[in-house]
Amino acid sequence: MTKIAAIQMASGTNVSANLNEVGRQIKSAVVAGAKLIVLPENFAIMPLHDADQLKVAEDEGTGPIQNFLSEQAKTNNVWIIAGTIPLKLNSDTVNYDSKVYAACLVYNEKGERVSRYDKIHLFDVHLEISSETYNESETIEAGNKAVVVDTPFGKVGLAICFDLRFPELFRQLVLQGADIIVLPSAFTAITGKAHWEVLVRARAIENLCYVIASAQGGYHVSGRQTHGDSMIVDPWGTVLDHLAQGSGYVIADVDIENVKNIRRNFPVLQNRKISCPLPKE
Repeated sequence: MTKIAAIQMASGTNVSANLNEVGRQIKSAVVAGAKLIVLPENFAIMPLHDADQLKVAEDEGTGPIQNFLSEQAKTNNVWIIAGTIPLKLNSDTVNYDSKVYAACLVYNEKGERVSRYDKIHLFDVHLEISSETYNESETIEAGNKAVVVDTPFGKVGLAICFDLRFPELFRQLVLQGADIIVLPSAFTAITGKAHWEVLVRARAIENLCYVIASAQGGYHVSGRQTHGDSMIVDPWGTVLDHLAQGSGYVIADVDIENVKNIRRNFPVLQNRKISCPLPKE
C-alpha cells in the first residue's frame, strides 16, 4: 500500500505566494507519509482574467514554476502530479501567442519530469442560475491524447476538471492500464454542489479504480468561488478522505492489490460490449 495525498487550495493571482503555499502543503503531506502528491488545477495562478495566464506561461521544460516543482519533488523524495500550469504552444502553431496548454506535469522523486497531459475537454459553458460564463477555449488549446503513467505505485491515468463529465476518457485510461486516476480540478461552487461527488464516485465505481481528486476550494480574487471537497475514492466508491473547503490536504492508503481483487471478482470491465476509443492523433 502507498499513501497518496491530494492538496486543496484557494489560489490567488500571485504565483510566488501560491507556490509558497504549495510548498507548505507538500511538506505537511510528506510528514504524514505521502509518497505521491496531487496538486489542484491552476495551483500556481488563479487569474483575474483568463488572458493573464499568457503572462506567466512557460516554455516546456524551463521556467520558475517547473523548476519549483522539480525541486520540491527532489527535496521531499516524493512523486508530484502538478495540477495544471500554462505552457506555451510551439511557435509554429496557429494562435501560439494567444493561447496556452493547460498542462498536467508529472515528476518523480528525483525531480525528473516523466509525463505530461494537456487538458482535452475545455470548460465553455454559461450557468444561468448565477450568470457565470466560462470560455476556456478562448485562451487554452485543447489536448488530444489520453495519458497513463507508470509509477512505483501503479499505473496512473491523468484527467483534469471538466474531463470528469466525459466517462469515455476515463474508460480509455483504464483500458490503457490505469489502476488510479487523478483529477486536478477547479469546479465552480454551483456545479460542484450539484455534481462533483456523484461524478467522482461514479468514475471510480464504473472503472473499478481509485480516483484522487485534488480541488480548488474557496473564494478567489476574480470573484469566483470554487467548490473544493477534495477527495480520495476507492474502487468500490467509498470516500476514504475528503476536505470540504479551505487549504489543506486529504490522504489515504491506496492498495493496487485491492483493485486487482475487485476487478477479478466483479469483472464488469471484461463484460463490456461497447468500446469507446478516443480518436488517434
